[in-house]
Amino acid sequence: MDTTLADPLVGRLLDGRYQVEALVALGGMATVYRAIDTRLDRRVALKVMHADLARDDEFVDRFIVEAKSVARLSHPNVVSVYDQGRDGPYPYLAMEYLPGRTLRDLLSERGAFPPREALSIMLPLLSGLAAAHTAGIVHRDVKPENVLIAPDGHLKVVDFGLARALSGISSQTRTGVIIGTVAYLAPEQVTGNRTDARTDVYAAGIVLFELLTGSKPHTGETPLAVAYKHVNETVPPPSRFVQGIPPEVDRLVMQATSGDPRGRPADAAAFLRLVNEVLRGLPGDGQWGAQGAGWPGHGAAGYGAGAAGRGAPGYAGESHTQILGGPDDRRTVIGGRGDMGDDGGGYRRKRRGGLMVLLAAVLIFALAGGAGWWYIQAGYTKVPAVAGLTDGAAVTALRADGFTVRMGTAVTDNNARAGTVARTMPAVGGRIRKGSAITLIPSAGPRMLKVPDVSGQQLTGAQQALRNAGLTPGQVRKVASSSVDAGIVVSTQPAAGLTSPQPTPIVINVSAGPPLPDFRGQDQQSIQQWAAQNGVTLNIQQDTGSSQPQGTITRQSPDPGTPITVNETVTIGVSTGPPQIAIPDVDGMSVGQARDTLTKLGFTVTVSRFGPFNKVFDYNPKQQAAKGSTITLYTGF
Repeated sequence: MDTTLADPLVGRLLDGRYQVEALVALGGMATVYRAIDTRLDRRVALKVMHADLARDDEFVDRFIVEAKSVARLSHPNVVSVYDQGRDGPYPYLAMEYLPGRTLRDLLSERGAFPPREALSIMLPLLSGLAAAHTAGIVHRDVKPENVLIAPDGHLKVVDFGLARALSGISSQTRTGVIIGTVAYLAPEQVTGNRTDARTDVYAAGIVLFELLTGSKPHTGETPLAVAYKHVNETVPPPSRFVQGIPPEVDRLVMQATSGDPRGRPADAAAFLRLVNEVLRGLPGDGQWGAQGAGWPGHGAAGYGAGAAGRGAPGYAGESHTQILGGPDDRRTVIGGRGDMGDDGGGYRRKRRGGLMVLLAAVLIFALAGGAGWWYIQAGYTKVPAVAGLTDGAAVTALRADGFTVRMGTAVTDNNARAGTVARTMPAVGGRIRKGSAITLIPSAGPRMLKVPDVSGQQLTGAQQALRNAGLTPGQVRKVASSSVDAGIVVSTQPAAGLTSPQPTPIVINVSAGPPLPDFRGQDQQSIQQWAAQNGVTLNIQQDTGSSQPQGTITRQSPDPGTPITVNETVTIGVSTGPPQIAIPDVDGMSVGQARDTLTKLGFTVTVSRFGPFNKVFDYNPKQQAAKGSTITLYTGF
């Protein structure tokens, strides 16, 4: 059946403005159509939200806010959003239409790219993301399906903001949802922590890995298994799978995909700078572009956001956006082929021994089939890996797999933050009958211990006292103190008497002796006396540009309050006095003329009169004076 003809929107004038011509792509959250804007006579891509999402007013409101934010973006590597509206049950976006293909299509055709081509592809992708990050917008669903390629080779990122809008949908029915495409999820998206620009950097790092190797770094039997790997396993270096990848390219991937967001580049702009630096250092010339080998040419571009199709109506895409939803949400899409395993590109290897490969394949399938038959016949499966997920996300995932879920008593766990799953009963990976009950043991967070008072002790004694209290001594900081001798503990962070998580190191502040006084504004001679008494050497520099009185200290280094060290040397600037200015001859001038002449040079003028005349017959001083000095005019004779 022709799905284009059967679609209720094809051929319709949407919102009295957009003439819908054809269906472009289908996805888990939206359908994309090619349409004509009859008001401006231009072709657009219409992204129409699915009806079940459109019924959620909270989602629609958030989606509108995000659409307005993205519409303000103007960048050559970001698909433009022209309009947003709603026609009855159809909320929609009108976007720039690109008659091209997606980066996923190119990956499917080409497989792995040489390092120089892979990094060249990353440049426009990161440039578009950097513009969004500068505007305060985080994509949250970066993947090859959301990178469009125009016929002229221009790359554009699409689908900003939809994941953020979806993250706010009806928490009552979607407890613990995970939004995104599982193959590219950052660990913080899986565990429910805060997401920011570094979340996009992680996904971009996964895209770079895929460009270099032709495959995704984490695969598994289920989306949940892949998500678990993002949290508990590191992304391997691409050179492990493809020979000839330089170490600096490996480092780019490893840095961008750090499990700890603090280890990643701060945003796409920072990642872009690193990619540029590595690219400039690679041998060879010629970068990827419209004329590169294997250029996709023509076709309908996928417009992402769950509409990650290949241009064929009804195709849901290899790696579409995931909503790992609650038990009542049966509409939810949970994984395409690209999310659960290899996308078919594979690691490119030369074929060796066709017969041996065939025999090996037969053997593997036979073994796999036998194991599968045993599990099916016995009715058993493995306990899914849900440790580290939020309680809600774990419940949702296990119920979706057909298990009954029970909640056990929360336990303290130094390795699991409060609100996440510490462990399961039976344990993860254990053999369990399908449909059985799994008990979740939630974490109450790490053990909290009271910080003892170690002030006044020597450093080694304070460190041992912390260990005796079950805590870990941490960084030692030198601080100035007027009341505590050098080498003695002043305080801790957290302070004594407060509680701290047992695994968190305790910072120890140790006295470095009295602080350096503030010399600025004081007389040089008095400070020289202090320095001699305290074993401090003064490095005196003349300050000829100061307006301070001669001998006044104008600056110092180190700064005031810095701990004084043994044999300390302090550099001070000493004023040579205000600059001297020559005084012009004002004899015979009127008082007004003389006053104007002198005040323009920066002097202050006073007048002493001895008679009725207004002429200056004398003044003092006569030769020169410091700027700001007072000149006295004598008049009257």
